[in-house]
Amino acid sequence: MLNTVRSQRGMVTAPHHLASEAGLRVLRDGGNAIEAAIAMAATLAVVYPHMTGIGGDGFWIIAPPGGDPIAIDACGRAARAATPDLYNDAGLSLVPTRGPLAANTVAGTVSGWREAQQLSTTLGGGLPLGRILEDAIWYAENGFPVSASQAELTQAKLAELRNAPGFAATFLPDGRLPTTGEFMRLPALAATLRRLAAAGFDDLYRGELGRRLASDLAAIGAPLTQLDLADHHAITASPLATTLRGGIRLVNCPPPTQGVASLMILAIFDRLQVTADAETFGHVHGLVEATKRAFVLRDRLVGDPASMAETAQDQLQPERLDSLAAAIDMRQAMPWPAEPSGGDTVWLGAIDANGVAVSFIQSIFFEFGSGCVLPETGVLWQNRGSSFSLSDGIRQLGPGRKPFHTLNPAAASFPDGRVMVYGTMGGEGQPQTQAAIFTRYGIYGQDLQSAITAPRWLLGKTWGEDSVTLKVENRFSDSLIADLRGAGHDVALVDAFTSTMGHAGAIVRHANGLLEGASDPRSDGAAIGY
Repeated sequence: MLNTVRSQRGMVTAPHHLASEAGLRVLRDGGNAIEAAIAMAATLAVVYPHMTGIGGDGFWIIAPPGGDPIAIDACGRAARAATPDLYNDAGLSLVPTRGPLAANTVAGTVSGWREAQQLSTTLGGGLPLGRILEDAIWYAENGFPVSASQAELTQAKLAELRNAPGFAATFLPDGRLPTTGEFMRLPALAATLRRLAAAGFDDLYRGELGRRLASDLAAIGAPLTQLDLADHHAITASPLATTLRGGIRLVNCPPPTQGVASLMILAIFDRLQVTADAETFGHVHGLVEATKRAFVLRDRLVGDPASMAETAQDQLQPERLDSLAAAIDMRQAMPWPAEPSGGDTVWLGAIDANGVAVSFIQSIFFEFGSGCVLPETGVLWQNRGSSFSLSDGIRQLGPGRKPFHTLNPAAASFPDGRVMVYGTMGGEGQPQTQAAIFTRYGIYGQDLQSAITAPRWLLGKTWGEDSVTLKVENRFSDSLIADLRGAGHDVALVDAFTSTMGHAGAIVRHANGLLEGASDPRSDGAAIGY
C-alpha cells in the first residue's frame, strides 16, 4: 500500500518514477521547483513517449511564496495553411487524428519551459540548461526501460500508428512490438535535447532547430511552416480563481483549457453543502451532477479565447454558480447524452524549500499524438488540432486559432497557510479526478495518498474510452453502486486501478514547511522528497 510521503526541503511527483528522480536531483543540486518541473517534463518526453513529448503543448500554474499565482499558456496555434478547405479538398469531413494532416498546430510546450525558466531566475533558480536536461538526454542516448503502458498501448493502437511517418522506425524495434522492460533509445531526440541545452529553448522556434523542424514537417506533408513556428510565443496570464466556503482559494488555467469546468465543479458542489463523508452517495452523485452542469457550459463557451463571447471568469460569478447548484436534484440524475472528448497527458508537480509551487501539465493529445516522428529531430508531434471542427462554431479550425484543451493544472491555498498543487491526465476525467481528490483531502480531511488511491469514477470519455456512461471502479461498495443506479445513473463497472481513471498526483506544503506528496498507483510514478 502506498503511503503519503513527507519531507521538508523539496518534493516532486510525476507519473514516471525516473522523471520524479530527475526532478528531485535538480532540487538537490540547488534548483528550484520550476527547474525541477522542466527536468521532469523533459524526462517524461523520453521515458513516457506515448503520453507526452516536446512536440506537444503545456500549461503551468506557478505559485510564488507570498505572491499571486501565475498561469503560463504554452498552446500552439493552427498553421496558416490549416483551413477547412485543406481538409475538404482532401475528401475529409473531419480533421484526422493520425498522420501528417493531424500535425496542424505548433508544438508550444518548449516555449512554456522558456517562459517558466525566465520566471525561475527571479525565484532562486539559476541552474544551466545542460544540468536541467541532463537526465532526459542520458535516457534518450543510453536507453530507458519500456513501461508496461507503452508496450500495451503500442500494441493496442498499432493499426492506427504503423503507417504514420517515422513511427515504426522509432517505436517498433526491428519492426516488432516493444516488450516491457526492454531498453529503447531515441538518439535523434537526444540530439535535439542537446541542442536545446546548448542554444536555449527559443531555438526550437526561431533558430536552427526551428529550421530543422520546418524541414521535417514539410518532408512528411504537415501544413506547419517555419513562419508558423517563428510566430509562436507562450503567454503569461492571471489564472482563473474561485473561493469555497471557509476561504479555500482555487486556481486553474484560463481558456483554451477546460480549467473553468474544474473550478465550476468544485464551486457548485460546495454550494450543495453535502455533509456526508467521501465515497457516499451524496459525495459521488453531487460531484457527477455538478460535472454535468459545468460541462454543458464548457462545451458551449470554451474555445480559442479570441472567439469567445463571454469570459471564463464570468462563469464563476457567485450568482451563476448559485443558480447551477440550485438546479441539481440530489435524488435524481440529469440525463447525460453529451459529446465526449479524449486525450493523453502527463501532470507533474513540485514544491521547493522556499515554497515555490508548480502545477504543470503537458500533452500530445492522443496516445503517441499524431504518430508522426520527425526524421531529423526525432520529435513526436501532437494531434491537438484534431479537436478542431471543420464546421461553424466556437471550435472551428482556422489559421492561427488555438484548439480546445482538456489540459488544466490545478492549485489551491487554505486559510491555515497550506498550498496544494494537484492534477491528472485523462481528457474528460481531468476535472472529475481533480474534484474527487480535492474534496477528499480538502473538504473531508482524508490523507493525501488515500485521496488519490481511493476508487474513482468518470462521466464520459477519457483514455481509450468512447462511451458516455458513468464509469465506476469496482472497488466502490455494492450499496453505493446500487444507489447510483437507482438515481438514474447509467453505471458501467470498470476494473480496479484502471488507467482509464487517469494518473493523478498532488503535493501539499504546510505553513511550517512540512511537505506531503502522493502519486497514483494507476501510473508508473512516484512522489519523492528530501
